[in-house]
Amino acid sequence: MSVAPVTMKVPASTANLGPGFDSLGLAFNLYLTLHITPSETWSFEHRSDILAGLPNDESHLVYQVAKQTADTYGATLPPLHIVMESEIPLARGLGSSAAAIAAGIEIADRYANLQLSKEEKLKIGNRFEGHPDNIGASIFGGMVAGVSFNEEAEIVHLPAPEMDLVVIIPPYELKTEDARRVLPDSFTRTQAVEASAVANVLLAALFVKNYPLAGQMMEKDLFHEPYRTVLIKEFPDARKLAGEAGAYATVISGAGPTILTFAPVGKGEQIAGIFGQAFQHCDIQQLQIEKHGVQYV
Repeated sequence: MSVAPVTMKVPASTANLGPGFDSLGLAFNLYLTLHITPSETWSFEHRSDILAGLPNDESHLVYQVAKQTADTYGATLPPLHIVMESEIPLARGLGSSAAAIAAGIEIADRYANLQLSKEEKLKIGNRFEGHPDNIGASIFGGMVAGVSFNEEAEIVHLPAPEMDLVVIIPPYELKTEDARRVLPDSFTRTQAVEASAVANVLLAALFVKNYPLAGQMMEKDLFHEPYRTVLIKEFPDARKLAGEAGAYATVISGAGPTILTFAPVGKGEQIAGIFGQAFQHCDIQQLQIEKHGVQYV
């Protein structure tokens, strides 16, 4: 094995896109970056304030995922020194844990010589995440549609939509478990049929590039947004302002609290400016869809 350092980049992701609950994911250009060097013992070093407080030993999530992945295949994982940087804020609905899981799987694949396909990596990631949207986007890049059957998962890698993206990242965290706690335990059959139909039309509209219709469907979600809106105080005003400025749709990114706006190409800068005035306490960013998943640079 080469002793030369390797640098890996894993993209952030959003999930749901409105009604695509736990099944639609999209990668974009915020990254978890790992500088990896073979070492005598396992250790982690964090160079981003975002990562402050994470462990520097074998209790680290990246190590735990890498070790369990190698163990699954009866392989030996050599010790590594990993320097991590991140642009992905934690507990904001931007796929930070999925990026870390994808990194751990990739480390096991490379350093334990597992030679896994992307589909095999997805199935491993799904076992850790419980759904394939964020982890699928981080592994494959672009847009993905996936379904989880207990420990198994299937995914379709889709053409990335041609849109501008703008995010509002509030200063507060929202843990996924807290965001799930407000959801109903069940839906009536009528509710489930309507909600599923909305998701189907969303996907069909994206496929034929009917983005205005796709935007309408994104904002008609019945699975999670009606219940989570109360947890994200900026959301109603953001949707109203973006709609008035000509955006296709404004949705909750993953479990929140990040708010994601999809806009016609060329409109993102204007909408980001409007958000900057209205939500001065938040981090406003224009993002691009990342068409590649895990990469070595």
